[in-house]
Amino acid sequence: MRIGVDARHLPAGRGVARYLQHALAALAARCPGDELVAFVPGRAPVAVPDGVELRRSALPGRALHGLGAATGRPALERLCGGRLDAVWMPAPAPVGLDGSAPLVLTVHDLSFVERPGDFTAYERLWHRVGRLRRLARRAARVIAVSGATRDALVARWGLDPARVDVVHEGPGTPVAAGSDPPPGPPATAAPYLLCVGALEPRKAPELLAGAYARARARGLAAELVFAGEGRLAARLAGRPGVRVLGPVDGPRLDALYRGALAVVAPAWLEGFGLTPLEALARGVAPVVADLPVYDETLGDGAVRFPPGDAEALADALLRVAGDPALRAAVVAAGRRAIAPLTWEACADGIRAAIERAVAA
Repeated sequence: MRIGVDARHLPAGRGVARYLQHALAALAARCPGDELVAFVPGRAPVAVPDGVELRRSALPGRALHGLGAATGRPALERLCGGRLDAVWMPAPAPVGLDGSAPLVLTVHDLSFVERPGDFTAYERLWHRVGRLRRLARRAARVIAVSGATRDALVARWGLDPARVDVVHEGPGTPVAAGSDPPPGPPATAAPYLLCVGALEPRKAPELLAGAYARARARGLAAELVFAGEGRLAARLAGRPGVRVLGPVDGPRLDALYRGALAVVAPAWLEGFGLTPLEALARGVAPVVADLPVYDETLGDGAVRFPPGDAEALADALLRVAGDPALRAAVVAAGRRAIAPLTWEACADGIRAAIERAVAA
């Protein structure tokens, strides 16, 4: 099959980019007979996995796709060279489509529907321009990255459950077998808790900073490190014990994970949640908001707290930082839970959804 891919997210390096990069690599490896054509607008440097054809456009993505969403032109099918058997979009976004190939759409969460106040006025306008609910309804198949996301799609957007395939993501950024050290910080570094991701309201970094201050006042002897960027960064920087590193990727991010006492994911909602899996893959315990998706992915492999409860989060930080046996038990349980979550299984699920769309 010849499959066009909306790969506009690759230069950004955030969660959808990482999902797309890993999924594309696994698709190319497992389906060598397919032709994968990834379209990336603009001039930003970008790399695609081996076996994936890259197509570019000089026009920036917002102008190109905004025009497409408003007028239907240029169509993504044409931008990918035409003659496609299917189109795969790894996230809802404004786009022009001519309908010459069936659409398969991945949805990670409905945070922009359930918590619109967490987004800027411009972001809310962009969501409206994209007519994202209509996009999902016109798709031949919709991929939800979790059962929790599928339930939200059915409840919020009225999608037919029979058209929605649940395909879990892989374990964040994989680690080579046998390469991960024991959990805990390097002996030469101060202990720290780590939060990785966008510094945006929906990810609740200020909730974490407030809980950390409470725990620190109660004797927590560890720093709090944020790895990410976003409009809340300036409000977090400069607080006692808090470091904001900005965006971190590659070996430096890997080292940050490995050295952390624990990785904290306090978001108000998650469609899947990559960072707790990335932590567990490196032998580091996660602390997470008690969200339904983690019943699917982590099981007992996390220290949980009620979403939005700063006092409970402070208690969790103190527990996990002060109890090596708890951290070890959480990691052991978590590794058992995430063992079935691989990028190979994710690619197989995406490919099966595409086959269903083509056969429909």
